[in-house]
Amino acid sequence: MDEKKLFRMICKLILFAGTICLGVMYSKEVLGVAELFLGMLTPFLVGAAMAFVLNLPTGFIERKLFAGWKNEKTAGLKRGLSIVLAIFFVIAVIVFVILMVVPQLTRTLMELGKVVPAFFENLVADLEVLLAEYPEFQDSIAALESISIDWNSVFSYLTGFLKNGVSSIVTSTVGFAGNLASMIFDGVISFVFAIYILSGKEKLGKQVKKLFQAYLPEKGYGKVLKVLALCNNNFAKFISGQCLEAVILGTLFVICMTIFQLPYAVLVGVLIAFTALIPIVGAFIGCAVGAFLILMVDPFKALFFVVMFLVLQQLEGNLIYPRVVGNSVGLPAIWVLVAVSVGGSMFGIVGMLVFIPLMSTLYALLRENVNTRIEKKEKQRKSLLGGGTVLLADSRETVPVKSTKKTKKKK
Repeated sequence: MDEKKLFRMICKLILFAGTICLGVMYSKEVLGVAELFLGMLTPFLVGAAMAFVLNLPTGFIERKLFAGWKNEKTAGLKRGLSIVLAIFFVIAVIVFVILMVVPQLTRTLMELGKVVPAFFENLVADLEVLLAEYPEFQDSIAALESISIDWNSVFSYLTGFLKNGVSSIVTSTVGFAGNLASMIFDGVISFVFAIYILSGKEKLGKQVKKLFQAYLPEKGYGKVLKVLALCNNNFAKFISGQCLEAVILGTLFVICMTIFQLPYAVLVGVLIAFTALIPIVGAFIGCAVGAFLILMVDPFKALFFVVMFLVLQQLEGNLIYPRVVGNSVGLPAIWVLVAVSVGGSMFGIVGMLVFIPLMSTLYALLRENVNTRIEKKEKQRKSLLGGGTVLLADSRETVPVKSTKKTKKKK
């Protein structure tokens, strides 16, 4: 190696080691700068995520509704109409869910206001019957009643808590108003950024490719483009598959609850479909809400609802989800579960949604690499068996291998 190249390599290593040491020594400051930088980029990252989600209906509308618009002059109008229709579609879905859930939820809360007092009255009556049948519980209740409470100290504590609470409520209200204004401002920036990405995604894609081509080696450039294309495909398939799975599960609950005459069928079905967007564990949230609502009406029906949920959840977990979502991203069911567990423990709901397509991409790349290595070793083994020498595993000696081909004797 040339002395100049060796000197440059040593300087680079020293610079890299010094940077690592400084980063460790001033880790708090580095994390603070990173957090500030991430906060500045958050609206644009959210906008990119919005653009990715909106790109699915936008592309579908362009391919299906405006397939005949192949003139370059109408390309801008075609893209603009597709974006507007996609936004209206997403808004229509959100409004549909709100119109389905809010009136049902309001009616349910009004009914619960009437049912809950009766439920607790029945509960008190059942407790009185239980105490009459089991007198030993009365001694415990009498012991609890004999406990004296200093109500003056309790009242003074509550008074001080309320005085401090008023000031904290005012401070919290001001802080909440500021956070709300900041969220609205960031939301507007994210939405505008998403529209810009969707309107010029081809040009943006060409610019990113040129950037990679300029700063990456030729072999690395091809690999990066391949990985990005695979990630884009997996994320798109995962989002469409997750939405389809949620619709199927919610429809199943509405049909089954209607057949068995369970209350709040539409409300519970929509809630379960909405919460099922969270992979694997989301439907359990809707089950808990539905079981509580039905419990206030009829405890036996609530128990039957839980049993029905477990049956449908097994059907969904073993048949629907692995085939609709797992197969859509090319990931076996066991690795879907691993991705949900790891992503949820690290980043919560967002981690669950992101880690499945990421795991699918890593799984596809690892599978391709493993198959390539196995094929290469098989070719080496066949070439060595065909003739030449075989390297022994226990020593470095080589053993000649006779060729299996028969040689013709010279006449």
